[in-house]
Formats: sequence, C-alpha cells, structure tokens
Amino acid sequence: MEKEKTIKELNEFLQGIYIAIHGYERYIQHVEDQKIKTVLQQIQQDHKQHAIRIAERIQNLGGVPVEDGGMKGKMADMMMRMNGATDNPNFILKDAMRGEENGIKMSEKLVRGDLDECSLQIVKQVLEKDRHHLEQLQQHIQ
Repeated sequence: MEKEKTIKELNEFLQGIYIAIHGYERYIQHVEDQKIKTVLQQIQQDHKQHAIRIAERIQNLGGVPVEDGGMKGKMADMMMRMNGATDNPNFILKDAMRGEENGIKMSEKLVRGDLDECSLQIVKQVLEKDRHHLEQLQQHIQ
C-alpha cells in the first residue's frame, strides 16, 4: 500500500515536470536573445534529467511512470496559448519564474507527504535545483 501511494505521488510530481519541459519549449521558441535562450535550454535540460530520475524511481518501486503532463498539462498549454506567446524576454522570464514557483509549491507539498526516504531525497534534490532556476531566471530580467 505504501509503495502504491508513493508511486501515485511521484507520478503527480512527474506530470508537473513534464508541464515544465513543455512550457520551456514554448519559451525557447519565442525568445530571440541567444543568451536567454541558452539559459532556458539549460533549465529545460535540468527538468528532462529530473523526469528521468523520477521515472526510474517509479519503475524501481514497481510502478509505471506517466509519459506526459496529463490533463493538467493540457490545461497549462491551453492557458499559455490563451495568454498569447510573446517575444518579450522579460515576459518570458517572469512567466517562467511563475511556473518554477508554482512547481516548487507543489513539490513542497509532496515532500510533506508519505514518501519513502530515497524518493524524498530525490524530490528534495529536484527542489533545490528548481530554486536555483529561479535565481538564474531573475539574473536575466531587465
């Protein structure tokens, strides 16, 4: 029973990571500044690595990892489209920061959940990296 709950929580976490990966793809497509594009690409790569680690953990627990952001991801994508893509780097950076902040809040709730020690350590490492992403994004806002 505990493993099933951990797998469920990790899959919810993984969905959030996929939402971030797809969000960064949209940002990367719309930013012209190569320096900012590189930062966004690096952050996206971090999220891809996080997805791999979480998926492996789910598999090691005997579960099947989700492969996308699910319904939440579809809603997030729809909201991004409704808000309209922009080429303004400050808008993109601030929007990315909002996404990172929301992801951190969701992750912090997960950390308070019923994760086993190994899963908890992985999530905490991801959280630490996500906080670093906020600093990286903030440095490029003008």
